[in-house]
Amino acid sequence: MTSILHTQLEDIDSHEVSACDSGRKQNLENSDGSEIFLVESISWIVESKTILDDISFSIKQGEFVGLIGPNGAGKSSLLRCLYGKNKPTSGTVFFREKRLQNYSRREVAQHIAVLVQEPPTQFDLSVYDVVALGLIPHRPLLSLASENDRQIVQRAIQKVELVDKLQDPFNTLSGGEKQRVMVARAIVQRTQVLILDEPTNHLDVQHQVDVLKLAKEMQVTVLLSIHDLNMASAFCDRLILMNEGKIVTSGSPQRVLTQQNLKEVFNISAQVDAHPFHLGNRITFDFGLDQ
Repeated sequence: MTSILHTQLEDIDSHEVSACDSGRKQNLENSDGSEIFLVESISWIVESKTILDDISFSIKQGEFVGLIGPNGAGKSSLLRCLYGKNKPTSGTVFFREKRLQNYSRREVAQHIAVLVQEPPTQFDLSVYDVVALGLIPHRPLLSLASENDRQIVQRAIQKVELVDKLQDPFNTLSGGEKQRVMVARAIVQRTQVLILDEPTNHLDVQHQVDVLKLAKEMQVTVLLSIHDLNMASAFCDRLILMNEGKIVTSGSPQRVLTQQNLKEVFNISAQVDAHPFHLGNRITFDFGLDQ
């Protein structure tokens, strides 16, 4: 059953590494201590094709950060480097001031929960059993769940409002319900970080909002890739705009979601103004349709 958590429990090299070079030491010394991720000059090259090209940024504890950019920009590949599924060709990912590659698979799963774009379909388990998988990183192998464990699982299922589906087979749920189950599993996992890779794809508007609200309410550090720019503006504290494997710019939604950036990166004209219901921007796209 442990293998079902393969998304974030891929092998991470634990070999000894040399001491940090002077540049890395300087960056760590300049940190205010609140950075949970520090990404330094990572590149990822597959079969001579550069997918990620010299990426550097940091994520602070408690931030809700969105990765945005067109298809093929490298968003998902970058997220996979942050939870150990992809190993960068060069550069370093630090998590809590320690190289990510020096964490064991279990340690990564104890700190980082992952919600992918397509919920797994191979689960021949009930909703309760899928959510209970979040207990695995914190329990000895083959140990039985305690009463406290069961209460943790039940509270998480209540949180995502799926109590009526408790014993339903996971594979019979709708797409939105499956994503809520995976959020409940992440709640049970009790991590400091939640990584979501396009979690709202193929969901209707209400379920998109539900998933992002649940992530926000967890009050952990959240890093997600997302295509809906208006949703990104509403929910994210900070955005990282990517294109062709590089970071174009980063900052608040107001700073990143400008008409110029939308035109240059997404090749689409848009009007950007203040949203009537929240503090972020509202983006109205010009589809070039005749009136």
